[in-house]
Amino acid sequence: MSDAALKPDTQEIVVDEVFPHRPETIWKTLTTANLMGRWLMMPAGFEPLEGKRFTYQTTPAGAWDGTIHCQVLEVKPNECLSYAWKGGHEGNAGYGSPLNTVVTFILSEVEAGTRLRLIHSGFVLPRNETAFQKMGEGWKKVVKNIGAIVGETD
Repeated sequence: MSDAALKPDTQEIVVDEVFPHRPETIWKTLTTANLMGRWLMMPAGFEPLEGKRFTYQTTPAGAWDGTIHCQVLEVKPNECLSYAWKGGHEGNAGYGSPLNTVVTFILSEVEAGTRLRLIHSGFVLPRNETAFQKMGEGWKKVVKNIGAIVGETD
């Protein structure tokens, strides 16, 4: 049996958007806790420092208390922010099932401003199918929210 046959099927969500703002402006919106709370959820304990642990709180389900445990994996100011995104509980199926993923924001300067590429990777299918579907739609809205808020920070 090949290695590929032994690995679970993983998927990623990718959202690409260009904003008419400088990378520094987008970066501030991605890495300032009170601004993060406006476009996603209010983080508890977030700082853009590699190794820093923080949490988000969402709707609980079954045995899962709704806490999303995160750890900053990579920080390249005005270029890249990446963090682990873990939640769920082994006893849950569908919403609230175990999730062990990575969220990455990549900024690149383009003629029209800044391209923001969001990649949320590591969804194990079929176990994470519910999260993959719901978050796929959700991240599209979140990126639009970033665009609305970033205009206020110029």
